[in-house]
Amino acid sequence: MQKIQLGRSGITVPPVIFGCNVFGWTVDKAQSFRLLDASVDAGFNAFDTADVYSYWVPGNHGGESETIIGEWLKARGRRDDVLIFSKGGMEMPGKGKGLSAEYITRAIEDSLKRLQTDVIDLYQSHRDDETTPHEETLAVYEKMIKAGKIRAIGASNFSVTRFKQALEVSATTGLPRYETMQPHYNLLERTIEADLLPLCAKEGVGVIPYYALASGFLTGKYRTEADLGKSPRGARGAGKHLDAKGLKVLAALDVVAHRYGATAAQVAIAWFKGRPGLAAPIASATTLEQLNELVKAATLVLDRAAVTQLDAASS
Repeated sequence: MQKIQLGRSGITVPPVIFGCNVFGWTVDKAQSFRLLDASVDAGFNAFDTADVYSYWVPGNHGGESETIIGEWLKARGRRDDVLIFSKGGMEMPGKGKGLSAEYITRAIEDSLKRLQTDVIDLYQSHRDDETTPHEETLAVYEKMIKAGKIRAIGASNFSVTRFKQALEVSATTGLPRYETMQPHYNLLERTIEADLLPLCAKEGVGVIPYYALASGFLTGKYRTEADLGKSPRGARGAGKHLDAKGLKVLAALDVVAHRYGATAAQVAIAWFKGRPGLAAPIASATTLEQLNELVKAATLVLDRAAVTQLDAASS
């Protein structure tokens, strides 16, 4: 399977990164273990999580996804076979938020404990904190890298202006650089193409977009209001795309999928390939069948006509 370099980190990932936000939410521990097992066996060995996953579920407090991954790592003994990506900085109920030295140090230590590992391969600032100087946050990351607790750093949900500032701070101070950017980007959310994606391409930063399938909407699963009740994710995130543009994109996906003998989900993932600055999208699966969809998408290559058709429908 083709491996893709993440910035200058030395870390290489498969064409799709498995999003673990579903663990402890729409997927229980037993099914999470099955998905992790099958994913690694298929060569999809990069897993993206965060400390806040999944605090929004009644009875949860955050850390559920990391805890499940940690229990899997302990049970399977496969830490050397996988890449663990996590994030911190968003508000953890009752614990705080931000990218201050005090808070982010504690957040990393807490994540390491839940993940039951000595090192996190890629640790990401989950959300910008304009009250904390970039220098303060990056200095903490430098200490953690030197201590062997994280290998590389990335950012998520930063504005192009703030992300550019952070890169400039690293360049002038010698502090560690954000090697990845994790933005909201898919066929229906393309605003980063105007500025953030070109910046990342210019600076050699690997873009690993989340919501690659728009909370499942781009699978074609949700085509009417009634369909939104099929899953918690439908009600939570897919519904906002059920409009004229969303249906136009689904129609284009259907046409391209038919031509390739593929599914809408496979085509929506394949659409990311070859875009300047883009490394690999993050996508989730709740069943082994959905995971197989992602595996097949990793080998699907669209021709220029197909990409043009999808671009036009989603512009």
